[in-house]
Amino acid sequence: MAAININNNNFHKEVMNSEKKVLLDFWAPWCGPCRMVVPLVEEIAKERPDIKVGKINVDENPELAQRFGVMSIPTLVVMENGNVLRQERGARPKRAILSML
Repeated sequence: MAAININNNNFHKEVMNSEKKVLLDFWAPWCGPCRMVVPLVEEIAKERPDIKVGKINVDENPELAQRFGVMSIPTLVVMENGNVLRQERGARPKRAILSML
């Protein structure tokens, strides 16, 4: 399954009500390190049906970025049952992203 674009309209349904653990990637199209992470996040989305993967464009959804205290991107957040389990800033290799899960 591909990563889901998360926005203000679907956040509650896709993230807060998810029965699976959720990996969120806060990103922006102009961000070089974000463009390095996006393909890794997409790979994880396809390889791990046991989790839900979402991408949040901070330019289009500043309220969500503010809600999570995102001050720099990329920021990766792992949530379960509506709670933040881990939150990491900066580009990471795939194995480091997987270790967050």
